[in-house]
Amino acid sequence: MSTARFLVFLLLLSGTAFLAQAQVSLPPPVAQALAAAKIPAGGAAVLVQEVGATRALLNVNPATPMNPASVMKLVTTYAALELLGPAYRWKTEAYTTALARDGVLDGDLVLKGYGDPKLDLEAFWILLRALRGKGLREIRGDLVLDRSHFERASGDAGRFDGDAFRPYNVLPDALLINYKSLRFAFTPEPDRGTVSVYVEPRPPALEVVNVLKLSEGACPEGSAFRELLKATFEPARQRAVFAGRYPASCGEKDLNVALLEADDHVAGMMRQLWAELGGSWTGVARAGTVPPGARLLHAVDSAALAEIVRDTNKFSNNVMARHLYLTLGAESAGAPANGDKAAAAIKAWMARKGITAPELVMENGSGLSRIERISAGNLAALLQAAWRSAVMPEFIASLPVAAVDGTMRRRLKGEGVAGQAHIKTGLLSDARAMAGYVLDRSGRRHVVVMLVNHANAHEVQPAMDALLRWVYEQGPR
Repeated sequence: MSTARFLVFLLLLSGTAFLAQAQVSLPPPVAQALAAAKIPAGGAAVLVQEVGATRALLNVNPATPMNPASVMKLVTTYAALELLGPAYRWKTEAYTTALARDGVLDGDLVLKGYGDPKLDLEAFWILLRALRGKGLREIRGDLVLDRSHFERASGDAGRFDGDAFRPYNVLPDALLINYKSLRFAFTPEPDRGTVSVYVEPRPPALEVVNVLKLSEGACPEGSAFRELLKATFEPARQRAVFAGRYPASCGEKDLNVALLEADDHVAGMMRQLWAELGGSWTGVARAGTVPPGARLLHAVDSAALAEIVRDTNKFSNNVMARHLYLTLGAESAGAPANGDKAAAAIKAWMARKGITAPELVMENGSGLSRIERISAGNLAALLQAAWRSAVMPEFIASLPVAAVDGTMRRRLKGEGVAGQAHIKTGLLSDARAMAGYVLDRSGRRHVVVMLVNHANAHEVQPAMDALLRWVYEQGPR
């Protein structure tokens, strides 16, 4: 090689090395969108890195501790997949305190939960149907509810945002049935000028007062729709009142409400479903534990963890995430599970991966917290580790796909990055975040993390969408 050619080679090599250095300023479209939202650069942390690469493509404030909102679920779900395994299942057990004779149990039926995050209406019906299939017909004692696998959750369910009836605020419960929620379905009946209300499940003691008036006009979304209903919920009286207006343009709509106290909720579902199955029960539901000498009558398994993780991340289910978090604590340090045990299990797992995260703060593992913290750099390191993990397929498949499903289904439709980004999102009043993977137009996959903590965080979606476009279209050039 001639001297001239060698010098050109060195120049090209040095240029390549220069380009390999991380960009430390935001791409113009992202910076402009942040400025439009009146969010300073210091309010955002961003990291973009090709999977398997040793250097980042974009690296802004990577070590700053930030509230990741629901993006914290990535830490919890990835840890659960590795520590518990994708096939892990939770049990729910039914015991009797006496021997049933001729289908009659002259004693208590005890239900013991181990934290199944998806013991929904159908799963509970299947459990009761199995009990009927084993010959049990009449229960003369009480329904004893054993929740001892988790420490009793303390505090008010509504302390986070003042709304205890929102299903996302439901506290963890080792015997949580149907997310402690009722689904109110509204159907306009223009010919009669009324609105019908259907409830599922429908506890026999539940009183529904429906004085809704059918109206004209556009149908509002989200909290505005709920305000229009002028709903009043009274747990102690097991009563729901709807006294507002219902625009006919809304068509059929649902409202999920965590209305009843935990014992009343289980008792109501038991009375409804047991009667529908041809059984009878006249006792009460009460908290307790499985007594010595009780006989195991039946046990059911939950869906596999891989399915639970998918529901948790696709739809950002806080209750499921909190149950995963506590289960990690129970499996690592024994029952009853609590947050301290769970946090210790996750930190030890991260340390074994060589990820030291002194800034990490986990309160409940769901991101529904004002104090949870992680840095963009360590979150990206976890995503890189997940790509190399044996559970990578299950983990990535759990993330919402841009313009396709989950919490990303309405974003970036018709754009090049649509369908190419697996992204978990998070939103609190003063925090917005996203993290996941983007496949660029050249076929290279990148870890992408963006965390924003600022009073104007609710205005940051255009900046996040701009970053996803940049990674797909411009970043890898």
